[in-house]
Amino acid sequence: MVTYIYQRNEWPHFVWDEPWLAGRLAGVRHRQGRLIGRMEALGFPLRSEAILVTLTEDVVRTSEIEGELLDVEQVRSSVARRLGLDIGALAPADRHVDGVVEMMLDATQRYAAPLTVERLLAWHAALFPTGRSGMRPIRVGHWRDDHDGPMQVTSGPMGRERVHFEAPAADQLNREVASFLRWFEEDSSLDPVIRAALAHLRFVTIHPFDDGNGRIARAIADLALARSEGSPQRFYSLSAQIRRERKSYYDILESTQRGGMDVSAWLGWFLNCLERAIDRAEAVLSGVLTKAHFWDAMSGVPLNDRQRTVLNKLLDGFEGKLTSSKWAKLTKTSSDTALRDITDLVERGVLVRDVAGGRSTSYSLQASSKAREVEP
Repeated sequence: MVTYIYQRNEWPHFVWDEPWLAGRLAGVRHRQGRLIGRMEALGFPLRSEAILVTLTEDVVRTSEIEGELLDVEQVRSSVARRLGLDIGALAPADRHVDGVVEMMLDATQRYAAPLTVERLLAWHAALFPTGRSGMRPIRVGHWRDDHDGPMQVTSGPMGRERVHFEAPAADQLNREVASFLRWFEEDSSLDPVIRAALAHLRFVTIHPFDDGNGRIARAIADLALARSEGSPQRFYSLSAQIRRERKSYYDILESTQRGGMDVSAWLGWFLNCLERAIDRAEAVLSGVLTKAHFWDAMSGVPLNDRQRTVLNKLLDGFEGKLTSSKWAKLTKTSSDTALRDITDLVERGVLVRDVAGGRSTSYSLQASSKAREVEP
Protein backbone atom coordinates (compact mmCIF):
# COMPACT_ATOMS: atom_id res chain seq x y z
CA MET A 1 0.00 0.00 0.00
CA VAL A 2 1.30 3.45 -0.91
CA THR A 3 1.44 5.70 2.15
CA TYR A 4 4.26 8.12 1.30
CA ILE A 5 5.33 9.93 -1.82
CA TYR A 6 8.64 8.06 -2.16
CA GLN A 7 6.71 4.76 -2.43
CA ARG A 8 5.05 5.82 -5.68
CA ASN A 9 6.34 4.44 -8.96
CA GLU A 10 6.79 7.97 -10.31
CA TRP A 11 9.13 9.04 -7.46
CA PRO A 12 11.10 11.33 -7.63
CA HIS A 13 9.61 12.88 -10.77
CA PHE A 14 7.54 15.71 -9.34
CA VAL A 15 4.98 17.66 -11.35
CA TRP A 16 3.40 21.04 -10.66
CA ASP A 17 1.11 23.66 -12.15
CA GLU A 18 3.58 25.94 -13.93
CA PRO A 19 1.07 28.63 -15.05
CA TRP A 20 -0.31 28.89 -11.50
CA LEU A 21 3.20 29.25 -10.02
CA ALA A 22 4.59 31.57 -12.70
CA GLY A 23 3.30 34.78 -11.13
CA ARG A 24 4.52 33.82 -7.66
CA LEU A 25 7.95 32.90 -8.98
CA ALA A 26 8.21 36.16 -10.94
CA GLY A 27 7.28 38.11 -7.80
CA VAL A 28 9.96 36.38 -5.74
CA ARG A 29 12.61 36.90 -8.41
CA HIS A 30 11.69 40.59 -8.65
CA ARG A 31 12.00 41.01 -4.87
CA GLN A 32 15.33 39.18 -4.85
CA GLY A 33 16.75 41.53 -7.45
CA ARG A 34 15.39 44.66 -5.81
CA LEU A 35 16.75 43.71 -2.37
CA ILE A 36 20.19 42.82 -3.70
CA GLY A 37 20.29 46.11 -5.62
CA ARG A 38 19.45 48.09 -2.48
CA MET A 39 22.00 46.27 -0.37
CA GLU A 40 24.78 46.59 -2.93
CA ALA A 41 24.19 50.35 -2.99
CA LEU A 42 25.23 50.49 0.66
CA GLY A 43 28.83 51.03 1.68
CA PHE A 44 30.90 48.01 2.73
CA PRO A 45 30.48 48.51 6.51
CA LEU A 46 26.68 48.69 6.31
CA ARG A 47 26.49 45.77 3.92
CA SER A 48 28.72 43.69 6.20
CA GLU A 49 26.54 44.53 9.19
CA ALA A 50 23.41 43.46 7.28
CA ILE A 51 25.06 40.16 6.32
CA LEU A 52 26.14 39.57 9.92
CA VAL A 53 22.62 40.20 11.24
CA THR A 54 21.06 37.94 8.60
CA LEU A 55 23.47 35.02 9.02
CA THR A 56 23.21 35.21 12.81
CA GLU A 57 19.43 35.01 12.62
CA ASP A 58 19.60 32.22 10.05
CA VAL A 59 21.80 30.03 12.28
CA VAL A 60 19.77 30.73 15.43
CA ARG A 61 16.38 30.12 13.82
CA THR A 62 17.24 26.98 11.84
CA SER A 63 18.22 25.36 15.16
CA GLU A 64 15.19 26.80 16.94
CA ILE A 65 12.86 25.12 14.44
CA GLU A 66 14.13 21.82 15.83
CA GLY A 67 13.66 22.99 19.44
CA GLU A 68 17.34 23.79 20.02
CA LEU A 69 18.17 27.23 21.44
CA LEU A 70 21.58 28.71 20.64
CA ASP A 71 23.19 31.67 22.39
CA VAL A 72 22.79 34.63 20.02
CA GLU A 73 26.01 36.34 21.11
CA GLN A 74 28.01 33.16 20.57
CA VAL A 75 26.51 32.75 17.11
CA ARG A 76 27.14 36.39 16.20
CA SER A 77 30.74 36.17 17.35
CA SER A 78 31.32 32.89 15.51
CA VAL A 79 29.92 34.33 12.26
CA ALA A 80 31.94 37.55 12.62
CA ARG A 81 35.14 35.62 13.33
CA ARG A 82 34.74 33.49 10.21
CA LEU A 83 33.85 36.44 7.99
CA GLY A 84 36.72 38.54 9.36
CA LEU A 85 34.38 41.26 10.66
CA ASP A 86 35.42 43.52 13.53
CA ILE A 87 32.62 43.70 16.10
CA GLY A 88 34.77 44.41 19.15
CA ALA A 89 35.02 41.81 21.88
CA LEU A 90 34.06 38.36 20.62
CA ALA A 91 32.11 36.00 22.84
CA PRO A 92 33.67 32.50 22.99
CA ALA A 93 31.52 29.95 21.17
CA ASP A 94 31.23 26.28 22.04
CA ARG A 95 31.91 23.57 19.48
CA HIS A 96 28.26 23.03 18.73
CA VAL A 97 27.63 26.68 17.83
CA ASP A 98 30.76 26.79 15.69
CA GLY A 99 29.63 23.64 13.89
CA VAL A 100 26.23 25.05 12.90
CA VAL A 101 27.89 28.29 11.75
CA GLU A 102 30.49 26.38 9.73
CA MET A 103 27.79 24.38 7.95
CA MET A 104 25.69 27.44 7.08
CA LEU A 105 28.69 29.45 5.88
CA ASP A 106 29.97 26.56 3.80
CA ALA A 107 26.55 26.32 2.14
CA THR A 108 26.29 30.03 1.35
CA GLN A 109 29.88 31.19 0.92
CA ARG A 110 30.83 28.17 -1.22
CA TYR A 111 27.55 28.00 -3.11
CA ALA A 112 29.26 27.29 -6.44
CA ALA A 113 31.07 24.20 -5.11
CA PRO A 114 29.39 20.88 -5.99
CA LEU A 115 27.11 19.29 -3.41
CA THR A 116 28.61 15.86 -2.78
CA VAL A 117 28.27 12.96 -0.37
CA GLU A 118 31.48 14.04 1.34
CA ARG A 119 30.14 17.55 1.82
CA LEU A 120 26.87 16.33 3.31
CA LEU A 121 28.71 14.03 5.70
CA ALA A 122 31.01 16.89 6.73
CA TRP A 123 28.00 19.12 7.45
CA HIS A 124 26.49 16.41 9.60
CA ALA A 125 29.74 15.93 11.54
CA ALA A 126 29.91 19.70 12.11
CA LEU A 127 26.36 19.71 13.51
CA PHE A 128 27.13 16.97 16.06
CA PRO A 129 30.75 17.40 17.20
CA THR A 130 30.23 15.28 20.33
CA GLY A 131 28.62 12.36 18.49
CA ARG A 132 25.39 12.89 20.38
CA SER A 133 22.02 14.49 19.80
CA GLY A 134 21.24 15.68 23.30
CA MET A 135 21.92 12.65 25.48
CA ARG A 136 21.42 10.15 22.65
CA PRO A 137 24.43 8.76 20.73
CA ILE A 138 23.98 8.93 16.97
CA ARG A 139 25.88 7.90 13.85
CA VAL A 140 27.82 11.03 12.93
CA GLY A 141 29.09 11.55 9.40
CA HIS A 142 27.28 8.39 8.25
CA TRP A 143 23.85 7.53 6.94
CA ARG A 144 21.46 6.07 9.49
CA ASP A 145 21.30 2.27 9.73
CA ASP A 146 17.81 1.87 11.29
CA HIS A 147 19.36 -0.36 13.96
CA ASP A 148 16.60 0.68 16.40
CA GLY A 149 13.77 0.44 13.89
CA PRO A 150 12.51 2.60 11.00
CA MET A 151 13.18 6.34 10.98
CA GLN A 152 9.95 8.02 11.99
CA VAL A 153 8.89 11.61 12.65
CA THR A 154 6.48 11.46 15.59
CA SER A 155 4.75 13.65 18.16
CA GLY A 156 2.84 12.97 21.37
CA PRO A 157 3.62 11.17 24.63
CA MET A 158 5.63 7.96 24.65
CA GLY A 159 3.42 4.97 23.97
CA ARG A 160 0.81 7.11 22.22
CA GLU A 161 2.93 8.73 19.54
CA ARG A 162 1.42 9.94 16.32
CA VAL A 163 3.53 9.02 13.28
CA HIS A 164 3.70 11.96 10.87
CA PHE A 165 6.19 10.38 8.49
CA GLU A 166 8.26 7.23 8.03
CA ALA A 167 11.40 7.62 5.92
CA PRO A 168 12.73 5.19 3.28
CA ALA A 169 14.52 2.16 4.66
CA ALA A 170 18.24 2.50 5.35
CA ASP A 171 19.20 0.04 2.61
CA GLN A 172 17.76 2.48 0.04
CA LEU A 173 19.81 5.49 1.15
CA ASN A 174 22.90 5.11 -1.04
CA ARG A 175 20.72 4.92 -4.15
CA GLU A 176 18.39 7.73 -3.04
CA VAL A 177 21.18 10.14 -2.10
CA ALA A 178 23.14 9.43 -5.29
CA SER A 179 20.03 10.10 -7.38
CA PHE A 180 19.32 13.30 -5.45
CA LEU A 181 22.85 14.67 -5.90
CA ARG A 182 22.89 13.90 -9.64
CA TRP A 183 19.59 15.73 -10.07
CA PHE A 184 20.70 18.67 -7.93
CA GLU A 185 23.93 19.22 -9.86
CA GLU A 186 23.02 18.14 -13.39
CA ASP A 187 19.40 19.17 -14.10
CA SER A 188 19.80 22.63 -15.62
CA SER A 189 16.21 22.94 -16.78
CA LEU A 190 14.86 24.22 -13.44
CA ASP A 191 14.73 27.75 -12.15
CA PRO A 192 17.15 27.79 -9.17
CA VAL A 193 14.44 28.98 -6.77
CA ILE A 194 12.20 26.06 -7.76
CA ARG A 195 15.24 23.81 -7.35
CA ALA A 196 15.71 25.14 -3.81
CA ALA A 197 12.11 24.24 -2.92
CA LEU A 198 12.24 20.78 -4.49
CA ALA A 199 15.67 20.02 -3.01
CA HIS A 200 14.42 20.85 0.46
CA LEU A 201 11.39 18.59 0.02
CA ARG A 202 13.32 15.73 -1.55
CA PHE A 203 16.17 15.71 0.99
CA VAL A 204 13.95 15.91 4.05
CA THR A 205 11.85 13.07 2.58
CA ILE A 206 14.93 10.87 2.09
CA HIS A 207 15.90 11.72 5.70
CA PRO A 208 19.32 10.05 5.48
CA PHE A 209 20.68 10.92 8.94
CA ASP A 210 19.77 9.97 12.50
CA ASP A 211 19.25 13.68 13.23
CA GLY A 212 19.87 17.07 11.63
CA ASN A 213 17.94 16.36 8.41
CA GLY A 214 15.80 19.51 8.63
CA ARG A 215 18.77 21.79 9.23
CA ILE A 216 20.73 20.25 6.38
CA ALA A 217 17.70 20.45 4.07
CA ARG A 218 17.40 24.17 4.82
CA ALA A 219 21.15 24.62 4.24
CA ILE A 220 20.76 22.94 0.83
CA ALA A 221 17.89 25.34 0.04
CA ASP A 222 20.09 28.29 1.07
CA LEU A 223 22.86 26.99 -1.21
CA ALA A 224 20.42 26.80 -4.13
CA LEU A 225 19.11 30.30 -3.38
CA ALA A 226 22.67 31.66 -3.31
CA ARG A 227 23.15 30.08 -6.74
CA SER A 228 19.94 31.74 -7.93
CA GLU A 229 21.44 35.11 -7.00
CA GLY A 230 25.04 34.35 -7.99
CA SER A 231 26.20 35.77 -4.67
CA PRO A 232 27.39 34.49 -1.27
CA GLN A 233 25.99 37.57 0.44
CA ARG A 234 22.85 36.75 2.40
CA PHE A 235 20.40 39.57 3.08
CA TYR A 236 17.33 37.54 4.08
CA SER A 237 16.76 34.45 6.21
CA LEU A 238 14.45 31.73 4.93
CA SER A 239 14.96 29.75 8.14
CA ALA A 240 13.82 32.69 10.26
CA GLN A 241 10.61 32.94 8.25
CA ILE A 242 10.04 29.19 8.45
CA ARG A 243 10.45 29.49 12.22
CA ARG A 244 7.68 32.11 12.27
CA GLU A 245 5.48 29.76 10.26
CA ARG A 246 6.63 26.51 11.84
CA LYS A 247 3.20 24.90 12.22
CA SER A 248 2.20 25.49 8.62
CA TYR A 249 5.70 24.36 7.56
CA TYR A 250 5.27 20.97 9.21
CA ASP A 251 1.66 20.71 8.04
CA ILE A 252 2.50 21.29 4.37
CA LEU A 253 5.48 18.92 4.55
CA GLU A 254 3.34 16.15 6.03
CA SER A 255 0.50 16.58 3.54
CA THR A 256 2.96 16.68 0.62
CA GLN A 257 4.86 13.61 1.78
CA ARG A 258 1.55 11.73 2.06
CA GLY A 259 0.23 13.03 -1.27
CA GLY A 260 0.77 12.43 -4.96
CA MET A 261 3.50 13.64 -7.29
CA ASP A 262 1.83 17.03 -7.89
CA VAL A 263 3.73 19.28 -5.44
CA SER A 264 2.17 22.59 -6.51
CA ALA A 265 0.90 23.25 -2.97
CA TRP A 266 4.39 22.80 -1.48
CA LEU A 267 6.00 25.01 -4.12
CA GLY A 268 3.35 27.68 -3.60
CA TRP A 269 3.90 27.61 0.17
CA PHE A 270 7.69 27.76 -0.24
CA LEU A 271 7.55 30.71 -2.66
CA ASN A 272 5.12 32.62 -0.43
CA CYS A 273 7.32 31.97 2.62
CA LEU A 274 10.41 33.08 0.70
CA GLU A 275 8.62 36.22 -0.46
CA ARG A 276 7.77 37.09 3.15
CA ALA A 277 11.38 36.41 4.20
CA ILE A 278 12.63 38.86 1.57
CA ASP A 279 10.05 41.45 2.61
CA ARG A 280 11.17 41.14 6.25
CA ALA A 281 14.73 41.87 5.15
CA GLU A 282 13.57 45.46 4.84
CA ALA A 283 13.39 45.49 8.65
CA VAL A 284 17.01 44.29 8.82
CA LEU A 285 18.04 47.06 6.45
CA SER A 286 16.10 49.61 8.49
CA GLY A 287 17.79 48.43 11.69
CA VAL A 288 21.26 48.59 10.14
CA LEU A 289 20.63 52.13 8.87
CA THR A 290 19.20 53.23 12.24
CA LYS A 291 22.30 51.91 13.98
CA ALA A 292 24.60 53.69 11.53
CA HIS A 293 22.71 56.98 11.90
CA PHE A 294 22.80 56.64 15.68
CA TRP A 295 26.57 56.27 15.79
CA ASP A 296 27.02 59.08 13.27
CA ALA A 297 25.03 61.33 15.61
CA MET A 298 27.11 60.12 18.58
CA SER A 299 30.47 60.61 16.86
CA GLY A 300 31.43 63.56 19.04
CA VAL A 301 30.14 62.14 22.32
CA PRO A 302 32.81 60.71 24.66
CA LEU A 303 31.76 57.22 25.73
CA ASN A 304 33.58 54.46 27.56
CA ASP A 305 33.79 50.89 26.23
CA ARG A 306 31.07 49.68 28.60
CA GLN A 307 28.63 52.27 27.33
CA ARG A 308 29.40 51.44 23.70
CA THR A 309 28.92 47.74 24.36
CA VAL A 310 25.49 48.12 25.95
CA LEU A 311 24.29 50.72 23.45
CA ASN A 312 25.17 48.33 20.63
CA LYS A 313 23.18 45.58 22.35
CA LEU A 314 20.19 47.90 22.62
CA LEU A 315 20.49 48.80 18.93
CA ASP A 316 20.72 45.12 18.01
CA GLY A 317 17.42 44.38 19.76
CA PHE A 318 18.05 43.83 23.47
CA GLU A 319 15.44 41.44 24.88
CA GLY A 320 13.62 42.55 28.00
CA LYS A 321 14.18 45.67 30.08
CA LEU A 322 17.59 47.25 30.60
CA THR A 323 18.26 47.73 34.34
CA SER A 324 21.38 48.65 36.26
CA SER A 325 21.77 45.04 37.41
CA LYS A 326 21.64 43.80 33.80
CA TRP A 327 24.13 46.50 32.83
CA ALA A 328 26.49 45.31 35.56
CA LYS A 329 26.17 41.71 34.39
CA LEU A 330 26.68 42.57 30.71
CA THR A 331 29.77 44.67 31.39
CA LYS A 332 31.11 42.56 34.30
CA THR A 333 31.31 45.56 36.58
CA SER A 334 29.90 46.70 39.93
CA SER A 335 26.38 48.01 40.46
CA ASP A 336 27.76 51.44 41.39
CA THR A 337 29.78 51.66 38.16
CA ALA A 338 26.78 50.51 36.15
CA LEU A 339 24.57 53.19 37.71
CA ARG A 340 27.18 55.89 37.00
CA ASP A 341 27.39 54.79 33.34
CA ILE A 342 23.60 54.87 33.01
CA THR A 343 23.19 58.19 34.80
CA ASP A 344 25.76 59.75 32.48
CA LEU A 345 23.81 58.60 29.42
CA VAL A 346 20.49 59.77 30.89
CA GLU A 347 21.95 63.21 31.55
CA ARG A 348 23.23 63.37 27.97
CA GLY A 349 19.78 62.40 26.64
CA VAL A 350 20.95 59.11 25.16
CA LEU A 351 18.88 56.96 27.53
CA VAL A 352 15.54 57.72 29.17
CA ARG A 353 14.00 56.25 32.29
CA ASP A 354 10.98 54.11 31.49
CA VAL A 355 7.65 54.78 33.13
CA ALA A 356 7.68 53.08 36.54
CA GLY A 357 6.26 49.61 36.35
CA GLY A 358 8.08 47.28 38.67
CA ARG A 359 10.62 47.00 41.44
CA SER A 360 13.61 48.06 39.30
CA THR A 361 14.07 51.20 37.24
CA SER A 362 14.56 50.37 33.57
CA TYR A 363 15.94 52.40 30.71
CA SER A 364 15.48 52.68 26.95
CA LEU A 365 17.20 54.42 24.08
CA GLN A 366 16.00 57.93 23.43
CA ALA A 367 14.28 58.38 20.05
CA SER A 368 16.77 58.75 17.21
CA SER A 369 15.65 62.33 16.59
CA LYS A 370 16.62 63.19 20.15
CA ALA A 371 19.89 61.28 19.89
CA ARG A 372 21.01 63.64 17.16
CA GLU A 373 20.60 66.51 19.60
CA VAL A 374 22.99 65.03 22.16
CA GLU A 375 25.73 67.42 23.19
CA PRO A 376 29.23 66.06 23.87
